Amino acid sequence: MSDDGVNVGRRRFLTAATSVVGGVGAVGVAVPFVKSWNPSAKAKAAGAPVKFNVSKMEPGQMVTVEWRGKPVYVVRRSEEVLQNLEKVTPLLRDPNSEESIQPPYVNPQNRAIKAHLLVMVGLCTHLGCAPMFRPEVGATDLGGDEWFGGFFCPCHGSKYDMAGRVYTGVPAPTNMDVPPYSYEGDDIIVIGVDQEGSA
Repeated sequence: MSDDGVNVGRRRFLTAATSVVGGVGAVGVAVPFVKSWNPSAKAKAAGAPVKFNVSKMEPGQMVTVEWRGKPVYVVRRSEEVLQNLEKVTPLLRDPNSEESIQPPYVNPQNRAIKAHLLVMVGLCTHLGCAPMFRPEVGATDLGGDEWFGGFFCPCHGSKYDMAGRVYTGVPAPTNMDVPPYSYEGDDIIVIGVDQEGSA
C-alpha cells in the first residue's frame, strides 16, 4: 500500500503544533479582553464605586478606604459613642448638619445610614488635611471634659466629634463630608453608589 509520499508522523506533529500555537494565541487575546472588564485605575480615580466589608471591624475601630483619590474613614461606633453624640451637641457649629455635604438619606445627627457605622471623607473642611482619629474620651490636649472622642486636624487645630461634626471656634467651616454610599446585604458598604430608593 502507498502513502503517496505523505509522512503521517509529521502531519500529526504539524497539526498538534498548529493547535498549540492557536490555543496560545486565543489565550493571548482573551486575557486582555477579560481584564478590560475590570475598572482601570483611572476609572477608579474618576469615581468607580468601591466596596468594603465591615464584618470584621471591632467597635471603636477605624479603617481608611480610598475612593476618587480621597481617604474615606469607616468607623464602627459603640453604643457609648452614640450616646456621647448628644452630650457634645452644645459645643458644635452645625449639630444637625444643615450646612454639610452629605446625602439626604443619612441621619443628620449621627450622619450614617446605620448608626454604628460612620462613613465619611477623611479630609478637613478647612484646607483638606487628613484629621487624626482621636477616639479617647477626655483627652486633655483636646479639651478634657469637653472631648468625647472624634477627629483632630493637626494642620490648624480643627476638631470634629465622632460623627464628623465640627466644633465651634475652630478654622474648619463645616462638618466633614459624607460621600454617597449604600449597603449590599448587612456587611458590604458600596462607596460611590447612593442608597436605593433615596432619589
